Amino acid sequence: MKTVQTSASSTYSASPVQQQVVRSLKKRHRQEKLFRFAGMTAVGISLLLVALLFINIFSKGLPAFWQHGIELEIHFDPAVVKISEQPVLQAGESPQAFEQRHLAWRSEVGMVNFNRLIQDALLKVIPDGAQHRRDLARIVTSGERFALRDRVIANPAIIGQTQKLFLLTDANIDVWLKGNIDRSLPDEKQQLSPKMREWVESLKAEGVIQNRFSWALFMNPDSRSSLASAGLAGAFMGSLYMMLIVILLAVPMGVAAAIYLEEFAPKNKFTDLVEVNINNLAAVPSIVFGLLGASIFIGWFNLPMSAPFVGGLVLSLMTLPTVIIATRSTLKAIPPSIRQAALGLGASKTQAVFHHVLPLAIPGILTGAIIGVAQALGESAPLLLIGMKSFVASVPSSAMEQSTALPVQIYLWQGNELRNFFEARTSAAIIVLLGLMLTLNGLAIWLRRRFEVRW
Repeated sequence: MKTVQTSASSTYSASPVQQQVVRSLKKRHRQEKLFRFAGMTAVGISLLLVALLFINIFSKGLPAFWQHGIELEIHFDPAVVKISEQPVLQAGESPQAFEQRHLAWRSEVGMVNFNRLIQDALLKVIPDGAQHRRDLARIVTSGERFALRDRVIANPAIIGQTQKLFLLTDANIDVWLKGNIDRSLPDEKQQLSPKMREWVESLKAEGVIQNRFSWALFMNPDSRSSLASAGLAGAFMGSLYMMLIVILLAVPMGVAAAIYLEEFAPKNKFTDLVEVNINNLAAVPSIVFGLLGASIFIGWFNLPMSAPFVGGLVLSLMTLPTVIIATRSTLKAIPPSIRQAALGLGASKTQAVFHHVLPLAIPGILTGAIIGVAQALGESAPLLLIGMKSFVASVPSSAMEQSTALPVQIYLWQGNELRNFFEARTSAAIIVLLGLMLTLNGLAIWLRRRFEVRW
């Protein structure tokens, strides 16, 4: 028999039942401490892994937001830029005829040798460049000649003028200056010739070549001929068009279906079957929706491949179950007393739902809709199956033109052969995508708190 000492320094013998209770309490306390420790450990490991992921992405991607370029004085020599005057709309001329003449004039501008203007400007900062014309032509990325062409088309009056412009250097020069190439490799394994490396280091030291914030990453579409000019503009517009379609289709249809199923639909086997199928659709892999979209929207309805409109339809199908489930859960959380009070005061079923229940459910509905849209924004598997992995070198002007999306652009850049350049570019695109998704999730949290009504 165990002896227990009381506060009055007297002792008594604890019964077996009391000893069993004490042992049980100690065991439960140990289990509680162990559970808390396991929970805190799991949270800590999760936060550590998320931190490592973000550190890895940001350490690789942030340098890609800055890119090397060379500041040159470009003289738009009239002897080189020999073009006719820009056409103007004449009296009585049809818009079609004027557009045809203007298109012919733009084609004429496109035939100008703008590389010569760039090389003439480079010779001013590289005196011995005339002896190494081949290396000289590789300093500035090839896409900059199209930028000069666009300047002339936008303002033909610059012909004969000299402008100081910042032109992007070649992708190999950028990775060389950022230290992403092993400089100890022999010359035959280097992407840059010894003469180019000498020029680049000298111009960098003189401040002619500078590392500036890369607006090209956001303003330019993808490019294969000029890798340094490749950007996210086309993919961003494609994702924007698709999200607009998802918002216009999936959100109102999902909310309306949820309201009907939760508030008006009779409870029978048919509605039970519908609810089961909605829950099953929410668990279907996204690639299955891509197969569905490819067979129906492209195969049956003959809609164009790689179009954001088709991508938006596919993502709408995928997002619809999420919106329905989130909306129904929000409606279920509204106390039944709200409905009963409205009905008791003489309101109809429709008035009770739309005038009393739905306003209280708006925060949850908005949260579920925005989270569904954010999930659709990050999907890539269904888009690959409808052809949105195709290379598109232009920014789409409508939802029916060919385009790609941000997740697919990340996939394409990750497989590019110039790994030293596009590995950082890929991480930068991931940062942009994560920024958009975190913004949408933050907006959902803000809207919930902004419109939340406590009862």
